[in-house]
Amino acid sequence: MNTGLQIVRAVHSGELLAEEALEHCIARIELTDARVNAFTDGTFERAQREARAIDRKRAKGEPLPSLAGLPYAVKNLFDIEGLTTRAGSKVRGDQPPASADAVLLQRLRAAGAVLVGALNMDEFAYGFTTENSHHGPCRNPRDLTRTAGGSSGGSAAAVAAGQVPMTLGSDTNGSIRVPSSLCGVFGLKPTFGRLSRRGSFPFVASIDHLGPFARSVEDLAASYDAMQGPDALDPGCQATRVQPTLATIGAGIDGLRIGVLGGYFEEHASAVARKAVAIAAAALNAQPGVTWPDAALARAAAFVITASEGGALHLPLLRERAAEFEPLSVDRFIAGALQPAAWYLRAQRFRAVYRDKVQALFKHWDLLLAPATPVQATPVGTEQFELNGALLPARPSMGLLTQPISFAGCPVVAVPLWPQGLSRLPIGVQLIAPPWREDLALRAARVLEAASVARAPVSGC
Repeated sequence: MNTGLQIVRAVHSGELLAEEALEHCIARIELTDARVNAFTDGTFERAQREARAIDRKRAKGEPLPSLAGLPYAVKNLFDIEGLTTRAGSKVRGDQPPASADAVLLQRLRAAGAVLVGALNMDEFAYGFTTENSHHGPCRNPRDLTRTAGGSSGGSAAAVAAGQVPMTLGSDTNGSIRVPSSLCGVFGLKPTFGRLSRRGSFPFVASIDHLGPFARSVEDLAASYDAMQGPDALDPGCQATRVQPTLATIGAGIDGLRIGVLGGYFEEHASAVARKAVAIAAAALNAQPGVTWPDAALARAAAFVITASEGGALHLPLLRERAAEFEPLSVDRFIAGALQPAAWYLRAQRFRAVYRDKVQALFKHWDLLLAPATPVQATPVGTEQFELNGALLPARPSMGLLTQPISFAGCPVVAVPLWPQGLSRLPIGVQLIAPPWREDLALRAARVLEAASVARAPVSGC
């Protein structure tokens, strides 16, 4: 499959019809999804209407929007008009269909993108594996015996499998970066508050982010730019203006101060994760030995806030229908609902101090590197993995290296590396920028992509 913007350019030039591009995606989904299980819902009839509308515009000589004909799909927690937003659950299956698309879908539609469907996820976004008991596990296209990561596993897997060139997911504690790393695709977690969350089902309102996955940095930047903009009706959206990134992704890294996080981020990384960072660092001329403040404390505080807010959100349903919840997460929701309020308040007070310390770190650095996951994709059903001589619980520990970063709200591009070669499993590196500077992380990602250090080929699944 071509990249998203290659499709868009072909549609603009008349070389390709938007409907032809869509038919290719639908054929690929039908060929692969019985094995991958990335999709929970197809919106093919809607997609055909949207694609034909693009083709009619071009036939009339009318100007086409920036993403005309780009097929994409979204995590099952985004509202899609006419579908029930289940957020990966069984318990929400009796809710009425959404009356309108989520804001980000509205913006992508205005840009000409074509919505193909909704994607598998961990129930209510609580997990790092997308081993969903209701819809079945999403499988990693790089090795179908392994997890795709989560909670946006379907979003990463659909891109890796070549089903669609771009998808949307959410990231609270790592749910874009973890599946990007395990499936070998590019992912962007923007600054906290950058993109509107209106029309998406929440997990942890004080930490949730939304963002794209893609097979190229150019696609990542173009889709992100199309979704930018203030939203006065979303109190969590702090953006006041659009700050385009696509035009500058080729600007390079000359003059940027780039460092490599050590300490906590080395200690909680496997040999292959450290090797991936070393490869990226050499290509970016990054300096080693940077210390991220209070990483372990930030992860602990993120766990407290996640459990408290998630448990409180679902408490009414837990009281009445707990047996219908995902077995892998129901106990954690119940425990979170029972946490003392004082724990939550203390974690939020720490968070304010922590963010100030992180901001101070970026007075000295423009960009920082760290592994995205401690290990590569584990087999579906794995309960523990070995990390530097210690056995760790598999599901929560995939977020060891992502939680401290999102807790500070910093933007991150996850880039896929292949330190053992393209015939083996990928693993991601986080390119971490100061808040509101997604452009810097995307520029560095483009440098790695142009040098073939980072790449996201379509899987042969």
